[in-house]
Amino acid sequence: MRPEPLEPGVDLATLGEGPREECGVFGIYAPGEDVARLTYFGLFALQHRGQEAAGIAVSDGRRIVVHKDTGLVSQVFTDTGLAALEGDLAVGHCRYSTTGGSTWVNAQPQYRETPAGGGLALGHNGNLVNTAELARDLDQPPTNDSEVMASLLARDADVSLEEAIVRTAPRLTGAFSVVVMDEHRLYAFRDANGVRPLQIGRLPAGGWVVASETAGLDIVGAVYVRDVAPGELVCIDDHGLTSRRFAPSTPTYCLFEWVYLARPDHRQDGGSVLFARRQMGRVLARESPVDADIVIPVPEAGRDAAAGYAAEAGLPFADGLVKNRYVGRTFIQPSQSLRELGIRLKLSPVREVVEGKRLVVVDDSIVRGNTSRQLIAMLRAAGAAEVHMRITSPPIANPCYYGIDMATRAELIGADLTVDEIRDFIDADSLHYISLDGLIGATPHQRKQLCRACFDGEYPIPVPGEHEHLAQFKFDFDTV
Repeated sequence: MRPEPLEPGVDLATLGEGPREECGVFGIYAPGEDVARLTYFGLFALQHRGQEAAGIAVSDGRRIVVHKDTGLVSQVFTDTGLAALEGDLAVGHCRYSTTGGSTWVNAQPQYRETPAGGGLALGHNGNLVNTAELARDLDQPPTNDSEVMASLLARDADVSLEEAIVRTAPRLTGAFSVVVMDEHRLYAFRDANGVRPLQIGRLPAGGWVVASETAGLDIVGAVYVRDVAPGELVCIDDHGLTSRRFAPSTPTYCLFEWVYLARPDHRQDGGSVLFARRQMGRVLARESPVDADIVIPVPEAGRDAAAGYAAEAGLPFADGLVKNRYVGRTFIQPSQSLRELGIRLKLSPVREVVEGKRLVVVDDSIVRGNTSRQLIAMLRAAGAAEVHMRITSPPIANPCYYGIDMATRAELIGADLTVDEIRDFIDADSLHYISLDGLIGATPHQRKQLCRACFDGEYPIPVPGEHEHLAQFKFDFDTV
């Protein structure tokens, strides 16, 4: 069986990568600061969470101005464009679509005028599972769940934005970490399960920042204060920060944020992502020792775990694969011969490192199996004597409905095949996934505090029609 060839128009940035996160959000209230430029830097630090579109909304106290477009943050904004965005508060967003297409109209922040004559701008990370139900209350059919939220918040003339959030948020089902503002105030709120992260930071001069990850705080010099709690609404204005609760907190944080989605320098819930991933590698080494010569990571997702594996196993750590850092999100039309190369367009083996060696190759996940299969073939062609794959997540057997772009069950290789069958398909000498208990133990959370649905099928937030997806077609090798 041959790996699936690279199709025309392939997005090179997705080669060799794991499941995709939906987006990153950033909000700032800082009178006297260049809030548009600070938001730009914050989005730049969150770019890994979404690369399809970016936008910034700024208020000067009288009106909200929104600038957004498809593309990377650095492509959407120029110095001239940022200079035109003047004000004291802003929200920003970088998007990867899981609902709604990759078009300008779906780029965020979403802007709506209110019946009272004002406006609001909203950025959302996550995914609602009751969008269709909510949309029935709206006159105009929305194209995505974020548009639904913005429209619901903007429709009532008799209440403030804060009261509209308190009324609306309990009706939202699914994952939502949201930043939203009117002309005078910045708000941030998070679903009662806290599936997606949202952190609060304080600027040296006294302003406030909210971001999807602490990297967004660090880049603008904000000091991490705390997380927005699940079920909490935070309001920031000239009176400082106030808080109120719209739902009881029932945390089930996304376990895959720890495995792959968050940057390694991210900190949340009293834990470090980098240290957690190193611990995952150590657990893998204890669970699946193997006679090998060196440990190499799949860049960049496997780097920290590979370092932990090597330290625990007493093996050398080496960069046996080099990532092409200049492969951007441009679309190409490769020739047929190049299509056969697949992952080589993004990763290259270092022959001097791998030739004649028994390799332990550490990666974060196997989704469909194509990438791992091509990667192993590439390492063998470079002279590797043996290739032992070690994965820092259990087999992904179920799709995510809460904001990660994972395939359907019929496309997930872990949904229907055993580990031995997956090993045979990717042509590894051995394959071991970390145990679910071992993965959970590497984080600061208990099992009941984590969403593990993509691994064990236990969805903490009910998904309408989920039972209909349980009966899937058998995994078809021909589509892998």
